[in-house]
Amino acid sequence: MTLIEKYADQVIASGSFEPLDRIYLINKIRALVGSKDQENFDENESLVKQLVKLAIKNGEIEDSITDKEILNDQLYDLMTPRPSVVNRTFWEKYQQSPQLATNWFYGLCERNDYVKLEAINKNVVFEKKTEYGDLEITINLSKPEKDPKAIAQAAHDTTQKYPQCALCMQNEGFKGRLGQAARSNHRIIRMMIGGQKWGFQYSPYAYFDEHCIFLDSIHEPMKINQQTLINLIEIEKQFPHYFVGSNADLPIVGGSMLAHEHYQGGKHIFPMMKAVIKKEIKFDQYPDVQAGIVNWPMSDLRLISSNSAQIIELGTLIINKWQNYSDKSLNIIAEKDDTLHHTVTPIMHVEDGKYICDLVLRDNNTSSDYPLGIFHPHQQYWHIKKENIGLIEVMGRAILPGRLKDEMQEVKKYLLDKPNEIKKDHLPWAEELKKQDVTPENVDEIIQTGLANVFAKVLENAGVFKNDSQGQEGWKRFIDYVKKN
Repeated sequence: MTLIEKYADQVIASGSFEPLDRIYLINKIRALVGSKDQENFDENESLVKQLVKLAIKNGEIEDSITDKEILNDQLYDLMTPRPSVVNRTFWEKYQQSPQLATNWFYGLCERNDYVKLEAINKNVVFEKKTEYGDLEITINLSKPEKDPKAIAQAAHDTTQKYPQCALCMQNEGFKGRLGQAARSNHRIIRMMIGGQKWGFQYSPYAYFDEHCIFLDSIHEPMKINQQTLINLIEIEKQFPHYFVGSNADLPIVGGSMLAHEHYQGGKHIFPMMKAVIKKEIKFDQYPDVQAGIVNWPMSDLRLISSNSAQIIELGTLIINKWQNYSDKSLNIIAEKDDTLHHTVTPIMHVEDGKYICDLVLRDNNTSSDYPLGIFHPHQQYWHIKKENIGLIEVMGRAILPGRLKDEMQEVKKYLLDKPNEIKKDHLPWAEELKKQDVTPENVDEIIQTGLANVFAKVLENAGVFKNDSQGQEGWKRFIDYVKKN
């Protein structure tokens, strides 16, 4: 049996084609990889990888990252049902249970290599205890680091292209090109949210368990308002086994995709979800809502209730009040030069039959001392983390740049007094770590704990009300403002 024939049989076994389609399928594969086949294949390597190599050998594609990714996804597309079939199967399974439907869909996205498990598994992941509980640290080796200024510029990009952005529904089945990811094997579940057409998909480079994305069918900018809370509640009603949250809708404090309305969700339980309320707050007009300030480095106001209408109403009040609230003594300025600078990062999940809504207050002002953001990672921590603090990191899971994997090896050598090429930016931090009793046995633990502590400090930088007496007084003034106005 040849390589092409073996893959044709694998595709048929997946259920996307029937045995009668075998000749047709072989010709589809030959059209992609070339007519010259081979009888030798490696049992320890995926057939698709071997077919990509065959295509290069046959001169069908260049030996480039883009060409290989495009062909890889085209071949996996053959074992992926059509969008209509995927949607029909998903909603049939949903009638039995939402979790059965998502289990099936996620399994499909793993099997057809849409979820890039091989790349994801390269990431470094660990947990370390801090004063805010166990924080989760990931060193991201599957995707490149993004520049905050480039993110802000992209938010205002009106250039017409197809697909308009990486989240548009036009990506489903898109071949791909240089600068635009291959998506031949991509599938989107259609659903209604807030009376509008939305899509549900998984993230190719998942940052946590079953990392999914809910995306507006229309390419329009992100916006945090009452409709956001309505939408998050509706998603929780449909998928109560997932959390769902939105990045903020402003540069610096928002995510990397501000131009397309979307939310992120999944199965993961984040450190912030485990954090407790340190100060309860009573809103007399909303008796069904338990509220309070969370013991967390960022400024998180939590609402808990089985009454979704009251959560939406109170949450909307808090969002609106925060958008217009200033406290100059704390460098909190709502508006400058007719530009609003306040928003929230809202997160929703269900626990014991109650909706839990975390509203994390955000401020994207800059200053001469803090040109990338007053409530953004401060310069002393840029050697570890310089990017925006988005939804996932707000909840306590750091996404650190891939460069750190090699750089931490040099820090390790430095701590052990071995020849090294440590970067100058790391030296002050490494000197602090070196004050501990460093040994070959505990050096990795010291570095990992050091990274977790830096992440905790970065989150504190992003908090508008600091965890000190001045910050707590600031919290009180804001809560009084919400209640009185």
